Amino acid sequence: MKKAIFYFFSLLFLFDVSAQQAIKISSPNGDLRLKVMDFKGKTTYMLTKNNDTIVDYSSLGLTLKNDSFENLELIKADKRSCDEIWEQVWGEERFARNNYNELALTYQEKEADKRIIKIVFRVFDDGFAFRYEFPEQSNLKHFVILSEDSEITLPTSLSNSTIWSQKANGTLHYEAFYLPKPILTKDTINPPATIVTTKNLHLCISEAAVWDYPATNYTVSCANNKVTFKTNLYPWRNGDAVRVDCPSQSPWRSMIIADNAEKLLLSRLNLNLNEPCALKDVSWIKPSKYVGIWWGMHKRDYSWGSGPNHGATTERTKKYIDFAAQNNISAVLVEGWNIGWDEDWGIHGDRFDFIQAYPDYDLQEVCRYGKEKGVRIIAHLETGGAARNLERQMDSAFALYKSLGINTIKTGYVNMWNDDEYQHSQKAINHYNLVVKTAAKYNLMVVAHEAALPSGIRRTYPNIIGTECMRGQEYNSWDNIGNTPNHTCTLPFTRGLTGPMDFTPGIFNFENKIQPQTHPHTTIAKQLSEYLVLYSPAPMAADMIENYEANMRVFEFIKQVPCAWDSTVVPHAEVGRYVTIARKEKNTNNWYVGSMTDETPRDLDLELSFLDKGKQYTATIYEDGEGADYRTNPYPVNIRKIVVGSKDTIKLKLAPSGGAAISIVEIK
Repeated sequence: MKKAIFYFFSLLFLFDVSAQQAIKISSPNGDLRLKVMDFKGKTTYMLTKNNDTIVDYSSLGLTLKNDSFENLELIKADKRSCDEIWEQVWGEERFARNNYNELALTYQEKEADKRIIKIVFRVFDDGFAFRYEFPEQSNLKHFVILSEDSEITLPTSLSNSTIWSQKANGTLHYEAFYLPKPILTKDTINPPATIVTTKNLHLCISEAAVWDYPATNYTVSCANNKVTFKTNLYPWRNGDAVRVDCPSQSPWRSMIIADNAEKLLLSRLNLNLNEPCALKDVSWIKPSKYVGIWWGMHKRDYSWGSGPNHGATTERTKKYIDFAAQNNISAVLVEGWNIGWDEDWGIHGDRFDFIQAYPDYDLQEVCRYGKEKGVRIIAHLETGGAARNLERQMDSAFALYKSLGINTIKTGYVNMWNDDEYQHSQKAINHYNLVVKTAAKYNLMVVAHEAALPSGIRRTYPNIIGTECMRGQEYNSWDNIGNTPNHTCTLPFTRGLTGPMDFTPGIFNFENKIQPQTHPHTTIAKQLSEYLVLYSPAPMAADMIENYEANMRVFEFIKQVPCAWDSTVVPHAEVGRYVTIARKEKNTNNWYVGSMTDETPRDLDLELSFLDKGKQYTATIYEDGEGADYRTNPYPVNIRKIVVGSKDTIKLKLAPSGGAAISIVEIK
């Protein structure tokens, strides 16, 4: 097999300048400056912020299979700018600003077939990104990439930084902790990787717009006190990384660059790197809350499969529908309703039937009953190691769901392929995206578990309203240690930067008869704060409804908290330690606030300057009560009401691994 590595040689060929000169582009505000140059025979780039180096000389290139691109020369260097305001179907804000300067470099072979390849850079005020593009051309139809050799190299001045990331080795579903480590101790990482420098600069390495391409991870190496992140692609089993059909392009390799933790959380860079909405009608896409027959299975009160303790029965589902209808909840998730849960997933995952229900679950009846009550059913579709089985049944199943008034599906990929392809290979990515596109044809929203890490494609297909890809609430039911107190204080600064999180918050009963040592390491008030801090347009009230019925005074906040927002502000933030997020309800002047801390108790002053001046509001504060402590007594919640305005400050007293949740409603 012939392997050919091409780097973008002779970068400055047409410009007739020395190798020390470069092509430059800056961010709209001029703070970030990127230059592309020939360095030691390779095309490289580097980036500075206010003259401080953020990315040192970093190589670009691809390794191809059975092919080569010889003697590439730069034939065109195009620059353009974009500054647009676009409206989100749903999001942390109603409007997003997409403002960047772009440099597009076109390379062509000097001889032979004169084939063309492009590399495109975009520089924003809050970061930069680049990707490879493979244009449509008569002499290039198909080729195979064995590896993408893109690098991001941090200079010596940043080599002592702290990084929050997951190891790529052995992390199958992105469900590990983001642990802070010295950057020099890392060997592999999965994006997103968040870095805090010694100068308190906040960086996040990620990727955006992953279509027909594998997900990436990075090998980390250190030389001369410089840290280099080299792109690795999850390959096909035969070693191919990407099978390219032109026209095509790689995902964007991106880095968010923020002056502090607050600004890091407000970046929409990865979202802006995606194409505008591809759907003509989005009226059916509606953010909403849901409850579900789910936590009872994790606590082993019910079973997913059939039998005397089967969770997904018609009778139980109707009880959940009644509860939802009475408490401002729009939908009910039902897991374990369809035939196939009793089989061995690893061998017989293809036995899942996404139309045929178990005998004690009447799909048509629960949908009819839900419609009568104004509550929709969410259909759960676990693939159990046979994703192609879902592809075979997709159109017929989705058509059935639409006819029954189901508007959301939740997919699961605990195992992916019986033929052992990797979970995040090009084949897997194409499957995930096919499900989203097909669901859109049938007006179905999608919540995906164990799937691809979000890459901002929700801008293009806003029916993908939630993704797991993190260590979620479920670990608090069956894992030996559960989630640590700092875990949810870390997620917004890491996994949350890639897209909405289906963390499944809202647990009220921490008893665990199966594993008594395992439970949420939070207070109940912190569970409430997760509805604001862990962003999702479709948050779940995850506990069993009996536990809510026993504590309706606290459940009132979950009933009231909206799912659609006009704007977001971040009053307090420090990665892994504490965070406060305030969101303004869409089309109202009402605000909702969530604040949480790690195991350290904390006093915070919440200044309300984000409220409209001259107006008064009723603030209902759900806070840790007397003696609240995640280790000994997580249950006390104090509820108080005060009248506030934009000049006021609310004193927050957070217990160990505690929190506060506040509704601030305009007095009219």
